[in-house]
Amino acid sequence: MASNRDSVASNPAANGDEGNADVTAAVEDLLNTLSNKLSGVSSEIFAKMDEMSRRLDSLEAALLESKKNKEANSSSKP
Repeated sequence: MASNRDSVASNPAANGDEGNADVTAAVEDLLNTLSNKLSGVSSEIFAKMDEMSRRLDSLEAALLESKKNKEANSSSKP
């Protein structure tokens, strides 16, 4: 055990580099996780926006049709 402590004590830079590598790996893993989650949320938002757009287009078409029918009914009455 003493030899292990002596080697660590004689080479503190190796410990620091290993610690930095661990932190770097953890940060990269966290960034990848966040990126994947953001991509998923982004896809969900775009899907919801597309659905809202289709529904609004359908509503607009229904309103225009209703307006045309109303105008046709009012012009056909004497």
